[in-house]
Amino acid sequence: MDYLSKEKTYEIIEVCLLAGRIMLKNGAETYRVEDTMTRIAKAYGVEDSDSFVTPTGIIFSLEGREPTKTKLIRIIDRTTNLEKVLKVNDISRKISSGYISLQEAYLLLKEIDKEGPTYTIWVQVVAAAIASGCFLIMFQGIWNDFLAAVIAGGAGFLCSVYFHRVVQIKFFAEFLASVLVGLIAFGAVFLGFGVEIDKIIIGSVMPLVPGLLITNAVRDLMAGHLVSGISKGAEAFLTAFAIGSGIAVVFVVF
Repeated sequence: MDYLSKEKTYEIIEVCLLAGRIMLKNGAETYRVEDTMTRIAKAYGVEDSDSFVTPTGIIFSLEGREPTKTKLIRIIDRTTNLEKVLKVNDISRKISSGYISLQEAYLLLKEIDKEGPTYTIWVQVVAAAIASGCFLIMFQGIWNDFLAAVIAGGAGFLCSVYFHRVVQIKFFAEFLASVLVGLIAFGAVFLGFGVEIDKIIIGSVMPLVPGLLITNAVRDLMAGHLVSGISKGAEAFLTAFAIGSGIAVVFVVF
């Protein structure tokens, strides 16, 4: 690459890492994060750049006439917000087209990083509740169980979000949420406004199922990112195990 000042080199690294961090924290695939960081660096005149991305960290380096500059950042909390991923992709395309300067890109990425969730927690709970009822019908449940599935699904999702904030261990939050779903399902059948407990439980736990995580694991494996693919698959397995264990505990007790 052409000679770049030390200050500009570090600015490019910061922009690339900020874009990668936003994408990785919000549900993007590993290969997409690496590709975006490489494209941004190339757009600003850096032909030789290397990145290594895992679900918990990013290593990025630039090579030039001066000694190689490398930086590592850790990713602790991850969520799903594909709108942020879309916005970073849009900025990346504008950078590649030469429409945004380095400083403008950094400020825009900072604004995206500071944005809160696209939807409030109560909107998410309502969406999870309605989705649970729809999944019940999709799995050939009866309409008499629709309300029970809506209540159990919404309560389970809210429980998962709350306990994940209290205890920073995702496994326990999902385990307790599935226990609550099982208890509500049993209570609904016992009180008479539920009929098929299995269909109620299946529909209600669907908002907790890590669908995006499983998809990203498969796509990373297909793209050759074995470390990320296997680790995401293991995380998805633990989530599924937590959900199954919570329901099993309720069945054993009752």
